[in-house]
Amino acid sequence: MKEVVLITGASGMIAKELSKKLSNEYEVRLLTRKKKQINEYEWNTDQQTIDESAFEDISHIIHLAGANISEKRWTDERKKELISSRVESAKLLLNTLKKKNIKLKSFISASGINYYGTLTSEKIFTEQDPPGNDFLSEVVILWERAADEFKEQNLAERVVKMRTAVVLSEKDGALKKMVPTIKNYIGSPLGTGKQYMPWIHLKDICSMYEFALKSTEIRGSYNATSPQHTTNENLTKKIAEVLKKPLFMPNVPGFVLKLIFGELADALLEGSRASSEKIQKEGFQFEFPDLKTALEDLLNK
Repeated sequence: MKEVVLITGASGMIAKELSKKLSNEYEVRLLTRKKKQINEYEWNTDQQTIDESAFEDISHIIHLAGANISEKRWTDERKKELISSRVESAKLLLNTLKKKNIKLKSFISASGINYYGTLTSEKIFTEQDPPGNDFLSEVVILWERAADEFKEQNLAERVVKMRTAVVLSEKDGALKKMVPTIKNYIGSPLGTGKQYMPWIHLKDICSMYEFALKSTEIRGSYNATSPQHTTNENLTKKIAEVLKKPLFMPNVPGFVLKLIFGELADALLEGSRASSEKIQKEGFQFEFPDLKTALEDLLNK
């Protein structure tokens, strides 16, 4: 009998890819706002309602739910939504497990590489480093704290938190936004372009979740980022190189981005490096550790 894995954030690109990847070995169930398929179950984190039948015989939860950080300006209302979509959704899962007297084998949660703060420096952050002190690091601290509750309240044998970098996919996210501008000869680096941009191929982040699911010794926080570091400028140039397009335009000035995006611009204009050594020492191997190879795989289709 297959173990049951419940995945939240069903509409996201990671959940879609991961559910396909796991479906041969596990019974995969998805939590979503609007049920469309037989293995989907409805929940509403605002109203704290959930279809409890999704929890029958489950062994694992992979918690990927959370509003998109870079989708809208960070108004006070949006900031609350970015936090509550992660924290309140985790609380709903926790309370349901408690109510149904279920103990999971593992609770694996998405987290953010912005845990360390939004700044550009020569430091390469490891999981041992303390958190930053800006809004994004606050989001991640609360996010991880909500995940840790599952172990602290004895509702999961172990908790894993994946501090995820920018996920590269041709279907969604940063790459999907950058490619059309470069194809149309209006692509350019943001600000100085010198800010680091931690990244990971979609296939690698999904493999990392599968690795965490199957490796019972894995617990705690891990940087889910490629071992090869890059800057915003280098990423832009590599995309152009793979697409065989020239870059004509000057860098987009920082003040323009701040006018358009407000406080969110800080997340675009600053960025630091993080080490993936911890997960690699556990035995995880990247399929796409090299940026150019990753882009070729995604864009030459």
